[in-house]
Amino acid sequence: MAFESGIGAALLLAGRLLFGGLLVYQGLNHFMATDMMAGYAQSKGVPAARFGVVASGVVLVLGGLGIVFGVYPVVAAGMLAVFFLVVTPFMHDFWAVPEDQQQGEMTHFFKNVELLGASLIVLVIAGETWGYALNIGL
Repeated sequence: MAFESGIGAALLLAGRLLFGGLLVYQGLNHFMATDMMAGYAQSKGVPAARFGVVASGVVLVLGGLGIVFGVYPVVAAGMLAVFFLVVTPFMHDFWAVPEDQQQGEMTHFFKNVELLGASLIVLVIAGETWGYALNIGL
């Protein structure tokens, strides 16, 4: 099913803007709050925490832009899916933190699982032609 025109293309564009755009915003946060995020990553035992924060910011920005613009969408969605699959249980291990931190970590864990699910959905439809997209790398 191609999403080249009509209501399907418009809804897909809206979803791409929301999903990809917010991923770009989250990625940019990794650059604006690198020290704070690196401290958090370090507390979770991430080796080279600062590099990890910057690298994950790059993944989020590139993946989000790929989805927004339809540029290598399979690569973008796949990269995001792998990112959320690896990072989520490691960074938001709500089962292994003190009780006063469990709710916050659980919220972040489930948010990331939702983003993983959305990335997988986009991965499935990424091989189709998208309306209102550059459609580079299909």
